[in-house]
Amino acid sequence: MAVDINMPIYVISVAAELADMHPQTLRQYDRLGLVKPSRAPGRARRYSQRDVNVLREVQRLSQEGVSLEGIKRILELENQVAALQYRVQELTDELAQRRSSETSRVFAAGLAGDVVTLARGQRPRPRSQALMVWRGASQ
Repeated sequence: MAVDINMPIYVISVAAELADMHPQTLRQYDRLGLVKPSRAPGRARRYSQRDVNVLREVQRLSQEGVSLEGIKRILELENQVAALQYRVQELTDELAQRRSSETSRVFAAGLAGDVVTLARGQRPRPRSQALMVWRGASQ
């Protein structure tokens, strides 16, 4: 059974230990908006695995010399990029679905007045070519 990484299951002491930080640091990051843990009844913080992963990333960036404001901006931009990539994939899937349905069902009026199925961009053959193809098939 897979665990949902968004499920808030860790209390602050466990999340701090998993992220290799002091619980007070997690409280400060919560106040600054770097991580937004869920709140259990009684206002106790509950952290998800995703929150712990963000805390680890904050720690890594901080150790590389990035300020907390810089880290906050980086996280915001990463979230924005992820949301845009998701939207692009949605639109790409929708476009592919529309194209497949459009290309599989193109109809036109044939030269004899009948309905013919054609590939997208194709035109009905002139009557003389159609007769030659028909005569060639019957011989």
